[in-house]
Amino acid sequence: MATINNPVGRIMLKNVRLAFPNLFEAASVNGEGDPRFGATFIIPGDDKQLAAINATIEAVAKEKWAAKADVNLKALRGSGKVALRNGDEKSNYDGFEGNYFVAASAKANARPTVVDGQRQPLTERDGKSYAGCYVNASIEIWAQDNAYGKRINATIRGVQFVRDGEAFGGGRPAGADEFDEITEGAGADDFA
Repeated sequence: MATINNPVGRIMLKNVRLAFPNLFEAASVNGEGDPRFGATFIIPGDDKQLAAINATIEAVAKEKWAAKADVNLKALRGSGKVALRNGDEKSNYDGFEGNYFVAASAKANARPTVVDGQRQPLTERDGKSYAGCYVNASIEIWAQDNAYGKRINATIRGVQFVRDGEAFGGGRPAGADEFDEITEGAGADDFA
């Protein structure tokens, strides 16, 4: 039997809602900083996965800061510098209120894998990875402690489309079947 090497911070989020997806082309936020891939994953407030996410965050903190892990983690949570956050902070956006969320990103040279339910690759044109759909997401939680400060971050590794959900904000593009066929020779009056 093969053994899978599972780093301390790696976790699979199951059946979570996708928000702010930027999965196919790296982009800067508001034109600032290096281009990155990213997405936010919304998790219901009563979801059992929250305990596993918190346990992973604590394990990553202990691995990074040993005896100072609890003190550092308490300070980071108090200042909103932990990957798992309360959705009420973003209650002005659809789907966040009453839930939790994890915002994850990846460098421009590390585009996340994006697949369907049969593990077949998806492209942006497929329209399956939209804000509001449900996905499984592979992320890696890690501790930052450098010149830019201390944080507990999440890196997006991959996303699997699970099922449709009510689209957030701008919605989804129209499907071709929503339009009438236009016969040759149709005049402007035919569309009034």
